Amino acid sequence: MLIIPVKDGESIDRALKRYKRKFDKTGVVRQLRARQQFVKPSVTLRQAKLKAAHKQREASKEEQA
Repeated sequence: MLIIPVKDGESIDRALKRYKRKFDKTGVVRQLRARQQFVKPSVTLRQAKLKAAHKQREASKEEQA
């Protein structure tokens, strides 16, 4: 459970914004969406490898430029 202390004189909108930011960082929504459908470990590994290869290509492009 997230606890956001509201400081004296702080608007509710600002406190709500801090709450939303903290909530996004926890990754609850991302995890919930990922658990809605089973993904085989081999598919997860393949996606991770493709993502790493893409990052490496982008880094090499920036190095050359």
